[in-house]
Amino acid sequence: MAMEHHDPEMIFDNMDAIPRELAILPLKGTVIYPGLAVPLIIGRERSIRLIDDALGGDKVIGVVTQKDPKVQDPTPEEMYEIGTAVSILKMVKVSERDIRVVVQGVARIKIDGYLTNDPYYIARVTHIEEDYVEGMTIDALVANIKDVFRKVVELSPQVPSEIMTMIVNLKNPGMLGDFVVSSLNIQVEEKQEILQIIEIPLRLNRVLEILNRELEVLELGQKIQSQVKEGIDKNQREYYLREQLKAIQQELGEEDELNESDELKERLDKAKLPEEPEKAARKELERLKRMHPSSAEYTVSRTYFDWLLDLPWNEATEDNLKIVEAQRILNEDHYNLEKIKKRILEYLAVRQLKNDMKGPILCFVGPPGVGKTSLGRSIARALGRKFVRISLGGVHDEAEIRGHRRTYIGALPGRIIQGIKKAGSNNPLFMLDEVDKLGSDFRGDPSSALLEVLDPEQNFSFSDHYLEVAFDLSKVMFIATANVLQTIPPALQDRMEILELPGYTEEEKLLIARDFLIPKQLDEHGLKAEQLQFTEGALKLIIGSYTREAGVRHLERQIASVCRGVAKEIVEGSQQTVEFTDELAHKYLGPVKFFPEVAERTVEPGVATGLAWTPTGGDIIFVEATIMPGKKTLTLTGQLGDVMKESAQAALSYVRAKYKELGVEQDFYENGDIHIHIPAGAIPKDGPSAGVTMFTALTSLLTHRPIRNDIAMTGEITLRGAVLPVGGIKEKVLAARRAGIHTVILPKKNEKDLEEVPENAKKDLNFLFVQRMDEIIPLALADPISKNTQH
Repeated sequence: MAMEHHDPEMIFDNMDAIPRELAILPLKGTVIYPGLAVPLIIGRERSIRLIDDALGGDKVIGVVTQKDPKVQDPTPEEMYEIGTAVSILKMVKVSERDIRVVVQGVARIKIDGYLTNDPYYIARVTHIEEDYVEGMTIDALVANIKDVFRKVVELSPQVPSEIMTMIVNLKNPGMLGDFVVSSLNIQVEEKQEILQIIEIPLRLNRVLEILNRELEVLELGQKIQSQVKEGIDKNQREYYLREQLKAIQQELGEEDELNESDELKERLDKAKLPEEPEKAARKELERLKRMHPSSAEYTVSRTYFDWLLDLPWNEATEDNLKIVEAQRILNEDHYNLEKIKKRILEYLAVRQLKNDMKGPILCFVGPPGVGKTSLGRSIARALGRKFVRISLGGVHDEAEIRGHRRTYIGALPGRIIQGIKKAGSNNPLFMLDEVDKLGSDFRGDPSSALLEVLDPEQNFSFSDHYLEVAFDLSKVMFIATANVLQTIPPALQDRMEILELPGYTEEEKLLIARDFLIPKQLDEHGLKAEQLQFTEGALKLIIGSYTREAGVRHLERQIASVCRGVAKEIVEGSQQTVEFTDELAHKYLGPVKFFPEVAERTVEPGVATGLAWTPTGGDIIFVEATIMPGKKTLTLTGQLGDVMKESAQAALSYVRAKYKELGVEQDFYENGDIHIHIPAGAIPKDGPSAGVTMFTALTSLLTHRPIRNDIAMTGEITLRGAVLPVGGIKEKVLAARRAGIHTVILPKKNEKDLEEVPENAKKDLNFLFVQRMDEIIPLALADPISKNTQH
């Protein structure tokens, strides 16, 4: 409140001159005390008329404060009974409607009753006398009031410091209390309360209470301000300002669009997370409330909060446990693969008996193109589960599996948690493709990180570095795929149930092409079944002469090539329907790519046909041996590994040791060099299973007896002449059948492995089992060729 500079002790000279009847001016939000000069802005018409009339008279009026400042024309009941008689010192017109008057309080008055309210209030009043009181109590109160008020002036920027000078010079105790209260920014009700207290000691006591309270508030505010100032940084300052802005907007009735905390809290309440993630989410929400949305830290924290809420902690799909329906879906999508289908149906049967069974962890191992990945999709469809696939080929960072710590810029959870979120359920079918092609370097070993994921005893509390909250993976059905087992670490193999998918026979490929591949390719190329038909002979030609693979991927490409060629002719109008026969193969597919070459390659002695296992299925290999004049050396070519070279050394040593029994000249190695070559030299070859083939090739060369052209062999050898078992029998047998071989020589201990070979493949082949290397000679070698006929 602004105050004019008049002496506060210049009381109206003649108190007795205050009339008994006074015009009453209602005041809004203002209390005037005796002795104080106060400026007033008058805007009400009745009040302006009152001032005009008073200026024409003795310039004395009564002022009374309204109880409710919002009331425009208050009634007597809406005004206080105690007011102040004032003298009008001056008047200035500030606008057409408003005037400014300066009044000085003269004395307290009591309204005895209102006489009229037209044109303004006139009331009968009683002048309240105030005695000047002295004594030690008064002196102590005055001293305390001055001391406390001085502290308030020092702390409060709203109280001018020059007021303190005026306070010091005041001698009237009652007027001191009035003046101090008028200087404070307190409620009007409290100011009116002081006006109504007539007894000086009581008034001063109440003033001192109010002063002490204001001082305490100011000191607390200064303490808070000091603490904030000490530790404030940029983000805290922004937060402080935002909170102030928020309070201002609430006062104005505006909503803060930037504040998302209520929305996030509502999301968290609806999510109904388990105890541990909910605790982490609520902690993160508290952090978010203290941050400004435009700060970088807010984005990191918000992303983490969203991940916690978006993960399917409790959402799960219901398994389709109807075995008959699941079997129908599996058969509809894939031909054969009975071992895999049997395993899935067994899982469903156990799930019917035990509800809380942990998800199986399977590993499909087989050559490319046999349907490992598509089988995973089919199993998910049969079970009614969500399907998630991640490719691990070339992954060499452990963080790809476990995620990055949130301290890193751009940190995210690992692929496992990302896949779970993408699936939207905590029990999807999770396919880990190409698990055998994981790498490792200075960033860690991802295959080791998979150990926890694929261990049923650990994965119920899988810990991702980003989440830092355990996630239960025990309900997830994991299926890994691999081409070879050798590159998968033993610890990881141990955690998975290995299911091998061998290559297909020619008959199986024929059925797959007819029932699956051709309808699919016709649909993808916009052709109808009647526009392109394949004869059985043409399909056999494609399988035998245009593809050589364990799977059917290349076969599907050849069928697609035919479909494209026919589609072009139909669009051009040269053809409407095509029946693809043997004669049309060259037209659409070009020249034949693979020929049966066993008969031609094994005409001369020293060339043996072996069976090899490759990542793409089984294959046949030729071992060629020749001898030339030299100085007792053995040369091995064909990009052979150490194990295969050692097999060649062992074969040569056995031939030299058993030269009599084998019918070989004793000095064959004294003046000769032997060269063993395995063609297709650009392809690395290794393993012990070519030992039998090398021994047979050497014996054939040195005895001048060619090897039968319809026979192939496999087996590991020892220096003592034993034939040891080898792996990959099914793939090797199927490769022999594809190459037109009729007889296969196998180690005796591999006889049990023929159970895995399809019956229709076994019936076309003759199997000979050997335990010793000597037994091979009469089985594999034909009659000798005379030296004169050799080239």
